[in-house]
Amino acid sequence: MKQLSRSFITNRWIIWQLIRIGGHLLIALVLALLIALIQKIGRDCLWQSSAMLWWYRRLCRLLQLQITTNGQPAPAALLVANHISWLDIPVLAAQAPVRFLSKAEVRQWPIIGWIAEVIGTQFIARGANQSATVIINLQRQLTAGHSVVIFAEGTTSDGSSIGRFHPRLFAVAQHELSAPQITSAAPPTTHIQPVALRYGSANAPDRIAPFINDDQLFAHLIRILRHPGICATVTFLPSITSAGQSRRALADATHQSIAQHLGLNERPVSFD
Repeated sequence: MKQLSRSFITNRWIIWQLIRIGGHLLIALVLALLIALIQKIGRDCLWQSSAMLWWYRRLCRLLQLQITTNGQPAPAALLVANHISWLDIPVLAAQAPVRFLSKAEVRQWPIIGWIAEVIGTQFIARGANQSATVIINLQRQLTAGHSVVIFAEGTTSDGSSIGRFHPRLFAVAQHELSAPQITSAAPPTTHIQPVALRYGSANAPDRIAPFINDDQLFAHLIRILRHPGICATVTFLPSITSAGQSRRALADATHQSIAQHLGLNERPVSFD
């Protein structure tokens, strides 16, 4: 990827990058419209995965992200990652075709929320009663061979620690709610793969990438464009089988795997 010296960052360059990113979002809208039309006639969109993989990879280039990947994503797995920024989504989606579980507020975002829904994102409200329906929908995606990404903390952090993991989300891997709602046979177990995300390095964490507190999306985007070359490291850790384990045990094991790799708090801190 072409590196751009920060000394050459100007308002004119930032405006140009915003125009390019806006154009790229229009491409996503066109792709989503085509996918929605294909879905409406009851057919599978065979090119959706490859198209979205290309789209996310180009978005990462437009954002001038420098991504290092360690390990390989497991196929049709529940990928559980620590959560630092909205950048986590394009960074992970640029690695392999994946579906996401997102907070319900994202569905209300103009255009972006609708696009996310069309490409398979599931939305969950904090403390809502519809979590069983969401989990069943995610199980359907796993059964169909898709990998699903969840951010089990439910919120972002600055990367210096990992928040508590929600055990209820790990019901996705247990298929306790599968029958009779899922017509095709669900696999007896789902592999859970911990994914460790880091921006910067262990000794010098990046302070621009975290999207926390009262950060606003557009203002955060401008900050990212003013600091090109943010380094993101994605590490796919050894998978954990869900067979015979409780949700809390799965949450604690996944938390410990990620925390240990990142050298952060390793004490299991799940709740629910």
